[in-house]
Amino acid sequence: MTEQRPTFGDEAMINGKKVVLRQKSLRDAPSDYEWRCDPELARLDGVLPAMVSFPEFMKSYEQELLYPSWHRRRFAIDTLEGKHIGNCMYYDVDDERAEAELGIMIGERDYWNQGYGSDAVITLVNHIFSEIRIARIYLHTLDFNLRAQRCFQKCGFIPCGSLSRQGNDFVVMELRRSWRENSQATP
Repeated sequence: MTEQRPTFGDEAMINGKKVVLRQKSLRDAPSDYEWRCDPELARLDGVLPAMVSFPEFMKSYEQELLYPSWHRRRFAIDTLEGKHIGNCMYYDVDDERAEAELGIMIGERDYWNQGYGSDAVITLVNHIFSEIRIARIYLHTLDFNLRAQRCFQKCGFIPCGSLSRQGNDFVVMELRRSWRENSQATP
C-alpha cells in the first residue's frame, strides 16, 4: 500500500453538527495545559497529571506544531460558536495493517453528556475514512469509563478485546470501514 498523506491548509476545518474540528494552534496551549494538569481528566486518560511548568509544556507544544507527522494528526474541538472544549486525534497510522488509533478528550466539563463528544468522534471518523486508505479505526478506553464506552458504541465502535497497561485495564473497541459501507448500502 502506498503512503497517502492528507493535506491540510493553515485553517483546515471539519464541520460536524455540534462541533468544528480544526488544526491545533498556539492559542490552544493554555487550555490544553490546564486539562493535562487536571487529576480527573488525567485519570480518565489513564495517565498521571502533567507535572511540568507551563514554559516547559510550551516548548514541546511548539515543537509538535512545527514538526507534525502524518502518522499522527491532532485537532482542536470547538463548539459551533468557536469555544475550544477539547481535542481529538488519530495516530499510529499503520499502512500495512490499514489501521489507525483514535483518541478524544472533552476537557470542558460543561460540555459533557450533551453529544459534543459523539459528534466529534463521528466527524473525525468520517474524515479519517475519507482521507486515509485504512480499513479499521480502534481505540482504548478505561474499563470503568462507561460514559466513554457508551459514546463510542453510539458512534459505531464495538468492543473487541481488553488489555492491561501501566496498571490500568482497558476495553479495546473498533470500527471497520466495511461495516459502515454495509450499513449505508442497506435501505
